[in-house]
Amino acid sequence: MGDDHFVSNSHSNSSNISCIAVPHNRLPPNISALARLSDNLESIVDSTDFDYFPDAKIVVNAGREVPVHRCVLSARSEFFKNVFSAKDRGSSAAASSSSVAAPRFELKELAKEYDVGLDALLAVLGYLYSGKLRSLPEGVCVCVDDACAHVACRPVVDFMVEVLYASATFQISELVSLYQRHLLDILEKVAIDDILVVLYVANMCGKACERLAGRCVEMIVKSDADVVTLDKALPQHSVKQIIDSRLALGLDRPQQFNSSASTSHFPDKHTKRIHRALDSDDVELVRMLLKEGNTNLDDAFVLHYAVAYCDAKTTTELLDLGIADVNRRNPRGYTVLHVAAMRKEPKIIVSLLTKGARPSDLTLDGRKAVQITKRLTRAADFFKSNDEGRSSSNDRLCIEILEQAERRDPLLGEASLSLAMAGDDLRMKLLYLENRVGLARYLFPMEAKVVMDITQIDGDATEFPKDLASSQRMTVDLNEAPFKIKEEHLSRLQALSRAVEIGKRFFPRCSELLNNIMDGVDISQIQYTGNDTPELRLTKKRRYMELQEVLSQAFDKDKEEFDRSGISSSSSSTSTGVVRSNGGTITIKK
Repeated sequence: MGDDHFVSNSHSNSSNISCIAVPHNRLPPNISALARLSDNLESIVDSTDFDYFPDAKIVVNAGREVPVHRCVLSARSEFFKNVFSAKDRGSSAAASSSSVAAPRFELKELAKEYDVGLDALLAVLGYLYSGKLRSLPEGVCVCVDDACAHVACRPVVDFMVEVLYASATFQISELVSLYQRHLLDILEKVAIDDILVVLYVANMCGKACERLAGRCVEMIVKSDADVVTLDKALPQHSVKQIIDSRLALGLDRPQQFNSSASTSHFPDKHTKRIHRALDSDDVELVRMLLKEGNTNLDDAFVLHYAVAYCDAKTTTELLDLGIADVNRRNPRGYTVLHVAAMRKEPKIIVSLLTKGARPSDLTLDGRKAVQITKRLTRAADFFKSNDEGRSSSNDRLCIEILEQAERRDPLLGEASLSLAMAGDDLRMKLLYLENRVGLARYLFPMEAKVVMDITQIDGDATEFPKDLASSQRMTVDLNEAPFKIKEEHLSRLQALSRAVEIGKRFFPRCSELLNNIMDGVDISQIQYTGNDTPELRLTKKRRYMELQEVLSQAFDKDKEEFDRSGISSSSSSTSTGVVRSNGGTITIKK
């Protein structure tokens, strides 16, 4: 369809598959007409007001509806022709076309085996409509690491394999060929863990991607990827193929013929038993297996396994045993924190850092944990959460936490002037900490949830208490007269104090703002009780406006620093709780 005037162009320093378009006036008349037709059809995909009379919609995972034209897609793809025909046969013959709403097709039902995002879908649709490759949306194939050339980082790989899978599923052979060739061109630069993703998708694409799958297998066979990693990432037939190739080439031997676990990719039977216990979230069984004395957490690299594949609660319980080295390196040279950075789970990362994990440790190829996470994070997603004032995503939180851990040591001393003034009055300290944590849960829900999960503080991290001064919201009763310190008071005080300290360490901007609020205002004094006089309401309104100004100044400060530094952490400006409204004030959203 007029492809002659478009040339596929893969740059060595660019992740884009681009097309060089020759100006229409320099083309022969017949080719120029086809080029204009291609441009006109492409404008349909680019339309934002849907003026081109679509007769169907494809619903993406996030709920976004993409209008399409069944006649165009049916003519270009046998897959869509069959899907639309089946839909028409299933509809009521008696219903007139004018009275029936445009049919909706869920993308996850069309492409069932692998998640395809909106950007990849639009790339495929753009090709079907225009017959040419579209330029990539800004930020889609760019990670957050400024030192990356964005040729083969994870966002590039993710986009390419999504388009590859969608093209194979929709039976667009020429597009499969183009993206397979481009993946082959960059494969030498792709991280081995990302090559596992490429192989997984190439296997699903069948014979059309045999060449790509074969090249991936060759590279994985010669890599340091262990059997556990392969088992978790690939189907069994691929794992067997890789293991058999390694054995045939003499690159590995089964564990029973080795005296040292470090010389084999195979875990021993004792390690396998511990892995199975962790898969069942049974830390007590792990403890019992360790008592047998056949192995220990460090030699079996159990923390690496838990951080990679277990939930945060199980990982925290394992860390609390206190018998493993959090800075231990596995045979691939990764520390536990490096593996956590790949997992991108903020609660696990904070747990490791509080146990002494070193954020400055480098991988064998010279990367820190924060660089690992940055190369896994799309720039478009990283900036989107900030621009829209939504809750920080896990990716963004992980980057902020790791950057903060590198930047400074934990802050010492009291949380703020108000806490220092409480002195030895335990009741006042406990009341202060309850109010502070409650306010943090309201203003910074994502950050507060991470901290509260780690410190195991009871409470819903997304709901702000209606009355901060009320004892009903508290686990312990501080209104006893006379007040008597009890064991539950001390336990609660210790947990809240630890939460505040962790917040100060990893979310300093949030903590600074909380200091300003807690030192400057008694929250209960700005709440309307329903019995206030007009004068008292006016006083409370003025105090509330002062609080708004504090939030506004903090927001502006974060925004200015963020603009100066480009990609840098700014917890307070990315949280759900603080959003700038059109009127220039700060609105606290719930």
